[in-house]
Amino acid sequence: MKRINTAVFPVAGMGTRFLPATKASPKEMMPVVDKPLIQYCVEEAYEAGIRHMVFVTGRHKRAIEDHFDTAFELETELETQHKHALLETVRAIQPPDMDCTYVRQPRALGLGHAVLCAEHLTNKEAFAVILADDLMIGESGGPGVLKQMVTQFEKLGRSILAVQEVPLEHVKRYGIVAGSPADSGLTRVSQIVEKPDPKHAPSQLAVAGRYILTPTVFEQIKLQPRGAGGEIQLTDGIAGLLNLEAVYAYAYQGKRYDCGAKDGFLEATVEMALKHPEVGAGFRQYLKQLQL
Repeated sequence: MKRINTAVFPVAGMGTRFLPATKASPKEMMPVVDKPLIQYCVEEAYEAGIRHMVFVTGRHKRAIEDHFDTAFELETELETQHKHALLETVRAIQPPDMDCTYVRQPRALGLGHAVLCAEHLTNKEAFAVILADDLMIGESGGPGVLKQMVTQFEKLGRSILAVQEVPLEHVKRYGIVAGSPADSGLTRVSQIVEKPDPKHAPSQLAVAGRYILTPTVFEQIKLQPRGAGGEIQLTDGIAGLLNLEAVYAYAYQGKRYDCGAKDGFLEATVEMALKHPEVGAGFRQYLKQLQL
């Protein structure tokens, strides 16, 4: 059975849309209730059976590495104070069977370039790419989005892109795919375009922040000239991959919060707070009292 062993997290971005909060702190470390965005993403990968997490970072992202490291002094203090529940919460951030690797993206040359920085760490195997800006939650009681995609990959053995329908006026924000129906929830991709003008978009099917890619994509990324925004686009590499092997789009079951934007981040915070076992009930009562 084909497996996905490695997840790549491109986390070197500057987070300018959240300045001044991100001036000294990574946007991926911004908390949604009581966990940073990047932890939600790592937990999603872990649930999908992935145990090697590769973070493509920049020089201002040390806090991410610290978060997934052992905090000996903190753990000792919690143990001394008999705060066992908190101690287990801290230790659960990096389970014993999970490995974290960090590699620098020396220049901000785009998502395709960030993925390329991790090539030597993927073992020439298919791998996942997770964008921390997208907080994605599976349907209640169901598997997470990446786990759904891994299940599809185990059957298909080909690259899979998470997709969702978006309003026509929003297609210019995304990579947009078009193709033919393949199976339940699956489309065989025939075209992918990065941030098209709505008048020329091939569809309204937008790529969300989850990918499973075969190693063939690396050679295709290397062949690409700089695309939209003067960057090396992952979308262009995937477009090249279409000429060599099948690529599928998967309409996932669940919800995506665009936490790269302030309104999406606030929506995620409110909805996750309402579901939180510790604060949910009280927060719901508070919201009911507001004069909106």
